[in-house]
Amino acid sequence: MRIHTSFALPMLMPAAYGFLHTSSLQQSPHFSFSSSMDHNPSHSNNCILNNYSVIQQRHITHRRTSSSSLHVSAPTSALALRGGAAATSVLQTKTPLQFFNSALIGLFFATVCVKFLARHPVSSSDDEVGDNGNSDDGSASDDNKIIVRTLQRKFLSVFWLLRCADWLQGPYFYEVYASKMFNGVQASASLVSKLFLTGFVSTAAFGPLVGRLADAKGRKRGTLAFTVLYALGALSTKSPLLVVLLLGRVASGMGTSLLFSAPESWLVGESQRLGVESSLGDTFGLAYAGDSIVAILAGQMAGLAAGLSGPTGPFQLSVGFLALGAILAAVTWKENVASGTSQEDSDGNNNKDKSSIREAMKVVASDEKILLVGAVQALFEAAMYIFVLQWPPAITAAIKSAFSGDSVSTPFGTVFSCFMASCLLGSSVFSHLTGKMNVSAEKGATGMLALATVSMGLASVVTSGCSFGSSLPPFAALVTAFFAFESCVGMYFPSIGTLRSKYVPDSYRGVIMNLFGIPLNILVVTVFLSIQKLGVSGALSCSTTALGL
Repeated sequence: MRIHTSFALPMLMPAAYGFLHTSSLQQSPHFSFSSSMDHNPSHSNNCILNNYSVIQQRHITHRRTSSSSLHVSAPTSALALRGGAAATSVLQTKTPLQFFNSALIGLFFATVCVKFLARHPVSSSDDEVGDNGNSDDGSASDDNKIIVRTLQRKFLSVFWLLRCADWLQGPYFYEVYASKMFNGVQASASLVSKLFLTGFVSTAAFGPLVGRLADAKGRKRGTLAFTVLYALGALSTKSPLLVVLLLGRVASGMGTSLLFSAPESWLVGESQRLGVESSLGDTFGLAYAGDSIVAILAGQMAGLAAGLSGPTGPFQLSVGFLALGAILAAVTWKENVASGTSQEDSDGNNNKDKSSIREAMKVVASDEKILLVGAVQALFEAAMYIFVLQWPPAITAAIKSAFSGDSVSTPFGTVFSCFMASCLLGSSVFSHLTGKMNVSAEKGATGMLALATVSMGLASVVTSGCSFGSSLPPFAALVTAFFAFESCVGMYFPSIGTLRSKYVPDSYRGVIMNLFGIPLNILVVTVFLSIQKLGVSGALSCSTTALGL
């Protein structure tokens, strides 16, 4: 957290928190590591994972207390409260876990309210349709509803299984590679980071090609190819050979490109074939609302699998979900290819594929609307992945400052659950706006981007050390900003899916979607490599700039 590991690896990004922040936090003037234990590499790696695992739904306070602990220096912390005891008296009456549990309940209650409002029309448009229509129109509408629901069942069942497989691999990405031994020496954080970047390079290098192949050969085949490539990557984690691990990362990077292009392209193509394109916004809203719930469940399952089989357990479990998704897709999906692509064309040579990629680039360059959609995708998702790298140390520092007690720890699992609940709220708001309120996807996306920019800007200001006075402690401001941004993430994915279905031509859908991922990966990797110089506030400022653009 594709991320959501591609535009590329959105769901693998969350797993990298540990090793990404090890070096940056050690060298930051605001953070320092101290250990009450020895500096055994294996022990250190486990501590890093415990501190920064994103979706591992276990409370591991006792582990961190008995091993490494993250300390924030009060005189130098950029997040130190400056409003005095009165500003934090409310926070001091609760533990961080109690606070975020309460926040989680509140977020779910807000989501229920939005869902309730969505069931009550705000206009009389439905009555007008009934008065002006005839029995044939009503029958046709009922038929369309049946078609839409059938299509949603086929798509969502496969989509959620594949996303669950992706989420399962996130929490233990660092630990599974850090536990490897090469020539009697345990894998270093530097080596793990190189394996991580291998996936990014693979996505950027092969994304447009595999996207084009999915368009030409079939989106169903592309989805099945994803399950094979991702399964190979998961199974490679059992190997003690570095070359096998590298090849597994290459396969996973290629697979991620397909995950975020082939299923969506299949859905759009099938909706166009059935004449129900108007339902795509609702389908995307359901898909990503359910994905938030799937992420939480996957984190719990990953923790159980790791407890039973070690760090490779979640990867092996993900293979089972990939197999289920592949079976359902193979049985229930009909093949569709890009419009204008015949079966004879799909047997063309490599030169034709390369020519098609160039043609897709010309199409993008010649259409301002496609360029804008691509810019929104690249900039927003880059900001999102940069945020993924920075929220753990920012939240930890804020908690250390806001809550009294030396043994205060950060409940990362519960914080992540709050983030997913915020995403669920955002997806529900999107469905309400585009459904009952008839707000266009373009207007909704504009408002979402404005809120995301303000939220990330607030987080950047808070982490830079600015004071808000006693009325708004930095902890409250930071949590509010993060929850608001995650709600925007929940709105973003169904919004961008709807916009792509509207403006990206079907004949080049797969390749164009992956072309948009190239600048995204460049931005994220650039910040990744500069994280020690930028720090938390600098990285969040980069996110704010990307969102503002």
